Amino acid sequence: MPTIVFASPKGGAGKSTAAVLLGTELAAKGGGVTIIDADPNRPVSRWAKRPNKPPSLNVIADVTEETIIPQIEAAAAHSAFVIVDLEGTASMTVGFALSRADLVIIPTKGSMLDAAEAVKAIKLLRAQEKAFRRKIPATILFTQTNPAIRPRTLRHIETQFEGSDVPVMKTHLFERDAYRAVFMFGGGVASLDPAAVSNIKTAKANAESFMREVVACLKAQQLPLAEVA
Repeated sequence: MPTIVFASPKGGAGKSTAAVLLGTELAAKGGGVTIIDADPNRPVSRWAKRPNKPPSLNVIADVTEETIIPQIEAAAAHSAFVIVDLEGTASMTVGFALSRADLVIIPTKGSMLDAAEAVKAIKLLRAQEKAFRRKIPATILFTQTNPAIRPRTLRHIETQFEGSDVPVMKTHLFERDAYRAVFMFGGGVASLDPAAVSNIKTAKANAESFMREVVACLKAQQLPLAEVA
């Protein structure tokens, strides 16, 4: 089953947030999900220890460069979706994970500095394509953007990426208090308490839109997919 890898050489780009949101949304639709936490800071593993983790979502944390490929392959054999949250450096672990990806998602915030780091991730991806002699589908995901305002700088960055051979996702993961709350309280957006967290409904709609666009990207490759309601 498909493996989705989140990669960025820059910390704070939103890899772990996007990975957890995607995993919980897929699990809520009935698909079995494994998240491989290959970030040495273990943000996904800490989240998984909090309440309300979906029962169909499993998190694997003990990952090394020697074990990353067999762990991805083992997870793909029994999970409908495998999600890999990588460390924010160029390493052997990152390279091996990219080699097994059916889709690489490169998160970036809407600044030129972050966009430059996303370009580094694309270059690393292209190097892995040559090393493993296979095309690795990839897409850019904008994170922590403002849902009400799209500044000129962001539009300029989007245009630059659109001129490359890496498409940009139509869905942005907006700046939402609910996404930070997920790592504080556990579970997914839908399990948050409206008395404690604001705008849960709009955050849930944004996360679901992101999940559906990822599924559409996978379907476009004609990969065997579990049915997502």
